[in-house]
Amino acid sequence: MKKALPLIMAALVASSMAGCGNSKTEATTAAPVEMTTEVLEETIKEETKEEETTEAPTEAKAEPITMNVAYMPNYGSLWSVMTAKEKGYFDEEGITVNLVEFADGPTIIAAMESGSIDVGYIGQGAHKLCVNGQAKIFALSHISNGDALIAGPGIAKVEDLKGKKVAYSSGTSSEDILVSSLTKAGMTMEDITAVDMDASGIVTAMISGGVDACATWSPNSLKILEEVKDSTKLCDNLTFSDITVSLASWIATPKYAEANQDNILRFTKALFKAMNYAADDHYDEVAKYVSTQTATDYDSVYAQRGDADWLTGKEVSEGAADGSVENYYKIQQDNFINSGVVEKEVPVADYVMIANMIEAGK
Repeated sequence: MKKALPLIMAALVASSMAGCGNSKTEATTAAPVEMTTEVLEETIKEETKEEETTEAPTEAKAEPITMNVAYMPNYGSLWSVMTAKEKGYFDEEGITVNLVEFADGPTIIAAMESGSIDVGYIGQGAHKLCVNGQAKIFALSHISNGDALIAGPGIAKVEDLKGKKVAYSSGTSSEDILVSSLTKAGMTMEDITAVDMDASGIVTAMISGGVDACATWSPNSLKILEEVKDSTKLCDNLTFSDITVSLASWIATPKYAEANQDNILRFTKALFKAMNYAADDHYDEVAKYVSTQTATDYDSVYAQRGDADWLTGKEVSEGAADGSVENYYKIQQDNFINSGVVEKEVPVADYVMIANMIEAGK
């Protein structure tokens, strides 16, 4: 119909101009012009009816789905998924999300393998499990700076940790930052008394003085630095920015990813829309969403906005297309191999769904 209207208007103008060209023929041409107008009006009506019947069913709505989504109670884990939920981006994709809280990435992957979780968020440390084939990465979330090695009173540098009790969570970014810090100082885990515990236990142990130092992530790191008098941040992700990159990602098991590619694409599209919005200086609004979901005070959540380089969905999609994203994961894997937590090199394409990120940004 839109293509037909200009043609009809041109015909009307032509008829009008023809009538004005010779006044002597007005009497004999008036009737045909009137008939032409009637015909044109009838044509418009008929084409309108045809358009209504042929163009009405524009685009079929996506089939509604429900997805069980795992997260950790911090800004980094929730910044995009809560924005997608609150701004209606999941609704646009026909997705209902059930959010389920977990303490760390390895626990999330275990829940996925049991079938209780569909997709989930992981920090740096759990990526080694993706390299080893336990999960597939379908979206890069952000580049982190929320991990830290923190010492209690009387400890000024990493070398001072020799023989000291240091709390960490094995298999997570906590272990990564600890090993990297020790290696940089020419030390190993054998030089300290390493105490493996869950994330919440680390906070309690540091505040009570049960350990001398700890490796953890935000918001626990912020809480410890605030509550433990004379505590010191010895290292964080930026300490190693010249040799590695700390990534946070969204994942699914290989089995789920293979059987539910469309669901994952729709989920990623909603995430990318949310990332575009949240990274555009909407940190205060996002902090309110996260504060409500985690039942923590707004100020402590808002303080976590400096924990990462918050990427937009557009940046991730374009980075996936130009090879930047794949290179990030290659650098990450190389460091896992160098630290001994991954035994052999694996093609990044085997566990990172680059094509999904490209498609989601279109």
